[in-house]
Amino acid sequence: MKNNIFNHLFVMFAMLLGLSSCQDREIITINPESSPILIDLSAETLFLDANFPSNPALTVTWSRATFDVPVETKYRVEISANDKFDDALELTSTTRSQNYASFTAADLNSAAKKIGFVPDVAQKMYFRVVSFIGTDDFVQSSNVTSLMVTPYASAPIYDFVDLYLVGDATAGGWDNLATNNNLFPLLKSTEAGKYTFTGYFKAGGFKMIKVKGSWDDQFGLGAAPGLLSSDGGSGNIPVAADGYYTLTVDTADLTYTFVPATVPATTYSNISIIGTVNGNWDTDTQLTQSTFDPHVWTAFNVTLNAGEFKFRANNAWDTSWGTNAEFFGTASPGGANIPLAAEWTYDIYFNDATGAYTLIPVK
Repeated sequence: MKNNIFNHLFVMFAMLLGLSSCQDREIITINPESSPILIDLSAETLFLDANFPSNPALTVTWSRATFDVPVETKYRVEISANDKFDDALELTSTTRSQNYASFTAADLNSAAKKIGFVPDVAQKMYFRVVSFIGTDDFVQSSNVTSLMVTPYASAPIYDFVDLYLVGDATAGGWDNLATNNNLFPLLKSTEAGKYTFTGYFKAGGFKMIKVKGSWDDQFGLGAAPGLLSSDGGSGNIPVAADGYYTLTVDTADLTYTFVPATVPATTYSNISIIGTVNGNWDTDTQLTQSTFDPHVWTAFNVTLNAGEFKFRANNAWDTSWGTNAEFFGTASPGGANIPLAAEWTYDIYFNDATGAYTLIPVK
C-alpha cells in the first residue's frame, strides 16, 4: 500500500516537472539584435556577355542578422530598378544561415529583363538582403547598394507550356519532329493546364505532345473516353469522321472533351500581321495558309520588333483582329492592338475561324 502511494506521488511530481518545463519553453522569446548588413558586391559594373551566359558574374556577401538566442536565419537577395524596391524581385533565397550568394551572367540577365531593363544599355540595379526566421517571421532588411548592369538581348520570358497536336487525324500526321511545321499548338489559357483548339480533323486518331521532337511528355487516351493518360502507353484519341471539332484539355485533371464545332464559311486568300513590330503600320508580314485547314495560318522564324500589331485579311483594314494579350489569346474583330514586349524571332499561329493566336519565341 505504501509502495502504491509512493508511486502515485512520484508520477504526480514528474507530471508537475513536465508541465513546468513546457511552460518554460513557451515563454522563451527571440529578440533580434542586428539586421543583415550588405557588405560587398564583387563588382561595381557588369557588362553581361551573351557568349558566356554560364560564367560567374557576381557574388553578394553580407553580415548575418543576430538574435539573443541561437536560431537558424534565412535570407533573400532582392533586386529592384529603384531604391524604393517598388518592383522587388527575389534573386535567390538561402538557408542554414548562409551569408553569400553567387550568380551567373544568365541569372542576372534574366533578372534584369524581369525588372524592365533594356538590352545593351547600362542601368543601375539595386540590391538588398532580407533576413527572416521560419516562413516569414522577424523580417529585417539590410541597407541598399547598387551597381551598373548592361544586359544583353535574350529570348523573351515565356513561362508557358505548349501542347501540339500529332496524329493521322491532324495536319502534322504522326511525324513529331521539331522541323514539322504542321504540328499546331492548342490555345493556352490563363489557367495553367487548360487548353482549347477548334479546327479540322480527319477520321483517325491523335495525341498531344509538349515538346516538338519528343514523345517523353505526351497526352493520349486514358482508361475511358474523356480521360487522358500521360504515359507512353496512352491510346490515340479517336476521330470518327472528318470535320471541325472543338477540343478542350485539362492536363491537371487529365480530362478532355471533343465535340463537333461549327466554323464560319468565309475563308480568306491572305492573312498578315501589321504594326510597329514590322517597323511601322504600313508593312505587312504575310502568313501561310494551311493546306489541311484553310482557317489556320502560320509563319516561322519571323523577327519582330518590340511594339504592337494586329492580324488582318487581304492586306486591308476591312477585316482585322486584335486584343491586348501578349504571346497568346483570342483576338476579336477590330480589337485592340496586340502587345509584344521584346524584339525576337517568333513562330506565329493564327486561326481566323476563332481568332485564336499563339506567338512562340524561337530558342
